[in-house]
Amino acid sequence: MLVLVVAMLLTVVLAVAVVCLVAVPARREGRDVLTPKGEDVVSKVREKTGSAVGTAREKAGDALDAAREKVADVTRPNEH
Repeated sequence: MLVLVVAMLLTVVLAVAVVCLVAVPARREGRDVLTPKGEDVVSKVREKTGSAVGTAREKAGDALDAAREKVADVTRPNEH
């Protein structure tokens, strides 16, 4: 198991080194790292992610409001 973890960490370190050696200098020189098609894919993913996050926040907010109302009902003293 330890060998597997070490191998995975080594792979991640190697990937970061490749990015540092290739992508960072290219970006500094003003070259695009992604192709135009890649840029389109990234923009579509960002749009979908943004809408999904907005929907999740709305649902979470509704659930939180409902929970607050229930807690308020339970903690409110009986007025019989």
